[in-house]
Amino acid sequence: MWQLDPNGWLKPGPNIWHKPSPNHDERPPHTKVELLVLHNISLPPGEFKTPYIADLFLNKLDIAADPWFANIVGLRVSAHFVIERDGTTTQFVSCDQRAWHAGISSYAGRERCNDFSIGIELEGTDTLAYTEQQYDTLTHLTACLRLHYPLDAVRGHCHIAPDRKTDPGPAFDWTRYARLTNWKAEALPK
Repeated sequence: MWQLDPNGWLKPGPNIWHKPSPNHDERPPHTKVELLVLHNISLPPGEFKTPYIADLFLNKLDIAADPWFANIVGLRVSAHFVIERDGTTTQFVSCDQRAWHAGISSYAGRERCNDFSIGIELEGTDTLAYTEQQYDTLTHLTACLRLHYPLDAVRGHCHIAPDRKTDPGPAFDWTRYARLTNWKAEALPK
């Protein structure tokens, strides 16, 4: 069973890694973590199992490594977790802190979703099916997080920043995820 330590970090286990990112800060005082946000990421786009996602979140990305990286020069972002195609999970930010994953965003009339959310990146693209291992890992991680935080909803980045973002895209199977994690219908995107 997956568990968080008292500081908001997953306890070590098989295929669970910690790589603390400098791209985080404190949540506003007395903020409840109520929203789970699902994203996708691949660097360069459409390429998997590269070191570049971690490098980006650690501010160590070699911009010369790929011409596409010119698009993200100076970007300072992070997420709480990244789930790779094989299910390996890396935590970059404590769940008790604010990761910089959602940007300009809004949910249920509240701006700045980073303040009250946990961000999970799935290694993938909007149109390529996510793997069995990713759904399995996401199921375990979701259960763990729901035990520790008053999460009452889950959304894709596309739902909280619809004018800017499309992820996790049509490839993400919300029906399957709901069945695996027992979210109530009102907690899911419509």
